Amino acid sequence: MTASPTAMTAPHPEPPLTGLRVLDLATLFAGPLAATMLGDFGAEVIKVEHPTRPDPSRGHGPSKDGVGLWWKLLGRNKRTMTLDLSTPGGRATLLRLAATADVIVENFRPGTLEKWDLGWEELSAANPRLVLTRVTGFGQFGPYARRPGFGTLAEAMSGFAAITGEPDGPPTLPPFGLADSIAGLATAYAVMTALAARDRTGRGQVVDMAIIEPILTVLGPHPLWYDQLGHVQARTGNRSTNNAPRNTYRTADGGWVAVSTSAQSIAERVLRLVGRPELIAEPWFATGADRARHADVLDEAVGGWIARHTRTEVIEAFEKAEAAVAPIQDVRDVMTDPQYEALGTVTTVPDPELGPLRMQNVLFRLSETPGSIGWAGRPHGADTDTVLTELGLSEGEITELREAGAL
Repeated sequence: MTASPTAMTAPHPEPPLTGLRVLDLATLFAGPLAATMLGDFGAEVIKVEHPTRPDPSRGHGPSKDGVGLWWKLLGRNKRTMTLDLSTPGGRATLLRLAATADVIVENFRPGTLEKWDLGWEELSAANPRLVLTRVTGFGQFGPYARRPGFGTLAEAMSGFAAITGEPDGPPTLPPFGLADSIAGLATAYAVMTALAARDRTGRGQVVDMAIIEPILTVLGPHPLWYDQLGHVQARTGNRSTNNAPRNTYRTADGGWVAVSTSAQSIAERVLRLVGRPELIAEPWFATGADRARHADVLDEAVGGWIARHTRTEVIEAFEKAEAAVAPIQDVRDVMTDPQYEALGTVTTVPDPELGPLRMQNVLFRLSETPGSIGWAGRPHGADTDTVLTELGLSEGEITELREAGAL
């Protein structure tokens, strides 16, 4: 038997999103992540999954004792229930839930909710203050709208893959859900924006989030450069076209560090540190773009010095010189990094299934109304009866829904 989230100690003082109810109907990964972000700061999040086809994130990546670990992170601070929205009972129950909710997050293909008579017309009739948040690969309209869409496709379409990788290598995709994660954060922002508008107008609205768009935003001025100059950025590996030295460098003991010189003063400090102050006097050293065109010379100077010192020595020397450096860390280093430790970036969450779990903490710190993690992701449908009882359904009605396949 799993512990009920209601038995967990509530954070104090009251978190800022207390009283906000979110129905998370989404799967894999942007929509659910947005709901997680809201739950971390006090929103009551109810995860609604199909009775026989749960969120696939439960099975993504490594598991322990048959329990998916990714779900423990993505499902934290959420109560879980099952509902087949394609059945009459499931539809009627969702409309009852929607009447009590502030936000619905869904990522069905455009037209799916409408096929079940659960589109904006029906949902807003049940609750005019509802914010319906629709997260899809390509948005609700346009020639690609009904295509299956995943973050990988957004990373490809946006231009991210085209500029990632070595100059003579293939376009490179990230080995994690980058576009989905960016879209999840953007969706949480979109929801809060829609809720702020509701505070003024009293009316809810539809949020249309296309996963292909937020990643294009974080790529910066590429469309502007192309529009005005016809400029198309090429792959540069770990180098930058805007400054140098900027690369990863191997240390004498086999470690790696990353160096950045986005500011002119930092670039000058680095060259003095590595014993090449004469390069500062070169005419081309005066701007980041000109330095980038001489990256071979600067990489040789910086990389040669770093190769003669251990990683610890490099970090200490750069810190003393007030130059920008960071070790290349894998997850083992992250878990023991003193800065992450000071910030509380990785925290321990008790879990009745697996025991104490270490995972990323809430995304940011608020001085007066901080967020918190009450519990990790719960088993499929663990809170179905509780949620429906709170909604006013009798034991007999719940049994009838279950027998009809709606739960």
